Amino acid sequence: MIRVEDLRSLPLFGDLSDDQITQLIAASTVVRIEPGVELFHEGEPADFWWALVDGEIELSRRIGREETLVGRMDAPGRWAGGFRAWDDRGVYLATGRGKVDGQVLRLPATALCELASAWFPFGSHLISGLYHTARSIESTARQRQSLVALGTLAAGIAHQINNPAAAATRAIDELEDTCRTLLSSQGLLARNELAAQQFVALDALRSEIGSRPTVSDPLTVSDLEGDLETWLADHGVEREWLVAPALAAAGADVAWCERAATVINGPALGPAMEWVASTLSATALLAELKESTGRISELVATVKSYSQMDRASMQRVDVASGVDSTLAMLGHKLGAGITIVRDYGSDVPTIDAYASELNQVWTNLIDNALDAMDGAGTLQVTVRADGDAVSVTIADTGPGMPPQVAERAFDAFFSTKDVGKGTGLGLDIARRIVVERHRGTITIDSRPGATALLVLLPGRPPAAPTAPPTRDRHVG
Repeated sequence: MIRVEDLRSLPLFGDLSDDQITQLIAASTVVRIEPGVELFHEGEPADFWWALVDGEIELSRRIGREETLVGRMDAPGRWAGGFRAWDDRGVYLATGRGKVDGQVLRLPATALCELASAWFPFGSHLISGLYHTARSIESTARQRQSLVALGTLAAGIAHQINNPAAAATRAIDELEDTCRTLLSSQGLLARNELAAQQFVALDALRSEIGSRPTVSDPLTVSDLEGDLETWLADHGVEREWLVAPALAAAGADVAWCERAATVINGPALGPAMEWVASTLSATALLAELKESTGRISELVATVKSYSQMDRASMQRVDVASGVDSTLAMLGHKLGAGITIVRDYGSDVPTIDAYASELNQVWTNLIDNALDAMDGAGTLQVTVRADGDAVSVTIADTGPGMPPQVAERAFDAFFSTKDVGKGTGLGLDIARRIVVERHRGTITIDSRPGATALLVLLPGRPPAAPTAPPTRDRHVG
């Protein structure tokens, strides 16, 4: 049985009169806390208000396919639920299960509303308005921020995929034309009754070109094309302007053409040269197609790595790999004026962490650094071992943060960016992910012309996150 004296000592009830505490006890039920026994469930209507008297309750949420510990009710006076006292759509934000034996006061939300209205009528009106206003504003703002951030990343990755996709499409179109020319020239060779020994010798000359290094200097290729076009025209080869570029790109020269003319002469020389040029073009186009589709596969793998699809929330994480995936995702923002310097230690250990959440932190820090440099500067990314821990530094050569901005950078809802700019993930949330979820630290070192954010992540599995103690803290 709970007595008035039992609640009087709790800060939560310290300002109530004995009569008010008596009314509260009369309307409530005392529920025993037993380890592992569920008291309330995430997503269900928050029809009861729970106030801890003693013991401990763990709070968890379903994130993806896993249940993740998000907080604890471990100090008398902490409370959870009861939202339907003022919000008819209020639900429990987490699932509460007993951790340590004790007892909790359970008060129906309707009774909480009646008592609050009777004791604090003006305060009840303010709370009711706050719930509805906050729900509306927060829902709209989060939806908008999420859409903007998702749209920005999607547009960036689409831009990166578009280039190799367009190259692959172009290569396929050219390959189609090349194959037609290849078959046509082969048919002409057959009609000219080319001997088998001649074809074998011609194929050997083609293989010889294939083994030569390609010519990459544009001026050298241009001069070579001119010499080959002249030779081909002098020897009666039709469409020399189409044959010469393929031969020149593969490294063939006039001397090679002279050798080919000793093997194939007469009317068969033209089809023979077209056949060789077509085979060389087909090989080059296939290589381009392989490179383009390979790049698309790399980008898809990067997206998968960044989002951590099909993976457990907590896993062994290669931090440098996560940073690299983030840089790839933000590649559309890395213009010609941005220089990236990677400095990764060779002895950096893997750590147990929430990989997708860390990738969100890297996204925010790198995006902020790129915005600060405004298209020109150096982005220094350093990943180092620090004992069993891993340190990550994101540094930029932007103008730096004024002291008053640096002091408030980790404050909730603080931003210096215009609406629609950024990732929608403020440094406050980045700090929560690093500090509360991973028990790490995040600090800022900013001066004119240089800003660095240092993240230190412990190597051991992070302990269950516990909300910092605050008087009468609501945790569920």
